[in-house]
Amino acid sequence: MPADQGKGWTFNTVAETYEKIRPGYPAELYRAVFDYVSIDATASALEIGIGGGQATPPVLQTGCTLTAVEYGDQLAQVCREKFRDYPGFSVVTGKFEDVDLPENAFDLVYSASAFHWVPEEIGYKKVYRILKPGGAFARFANHPFMAKDDSELFEDIQRAYAKYYYTFYRDKEPRKPVEYSEEQAAARAMLADKYGFTDIKYMLFHRERVLTAAEYRMLIGTYSDHITIEESIRERFFDAVEETIERHGGTITMFDTIDLQMARKGK
Repeated sequence: MPADQGKGWTFNTVAETYEKIRPGYPAELYRAVFDYVSIDATASALEIGIGGGQATPPVLQTGCTLTAVEYGDQLAQVCREKFRDYPGFSVVTGKFEDVDLPENAFDLVYSASAFHWVPEEIGYKKVYRILKPGGAFARFANHPFMAKDDSELFEDIQRAYAKYYYTFYRDKEPRKPVEYSEEQAAARAMLADKYGFTDIKYMLFHRERVLTAAEYRMLIGTYSDHITIEESIRERFFDAVEETIERHGGTITMFDTIDLQMARKGK
């Protein structure tokens, strides 16, 4: 599973929108993480790719010391302001693979919808080095699938993609979105086995979100491969998608699959 390279910078260009529209993660996920590894005021944690801080509050609320690593300086600043009341919180600006971090230092290293930007071998080896013996790595991500309950809306949005997205990205093969599967989650979990981790577990969580046409436009405006579409084409594309949703009643339902992989460094 290669890392997604080349567009990680894009999120920084829409930092405030990203913080506002990207969803958080279910409470059940954090309960699973904290059952797996004990985190309290004596613990040290590190978050890889904090983004807009969607995955951060439950970890901060344990009272632990939390260091975040964030490539985008605007996103980093958003989170410094957002979590300014937590004295144990800090942000290092830079790519995880490049920043200098102490070895054997963290009880928990976690990453939410961000670790796929890190080259696999570099990322897993570095996480292993910086974890304390017995420490845990939690990797999780949200995989949205839109309009499963409305085939006509789904197909009409695909027509907008064909007209604008795939016309712009001529090197991409047109394809319909598919839901994230348990087989994909299991394969992602077992990546940790290649790098010496033990006690590997994975879980799936599901939820639904209803967005207005304007909210959905904001959401796709935070997708890296949408941000890099040439502006005039992008605006016509987003207009077409928003108008399509309005024509179908004004809302669209997102069916989210959230996968969680956990693994432990040996003692």
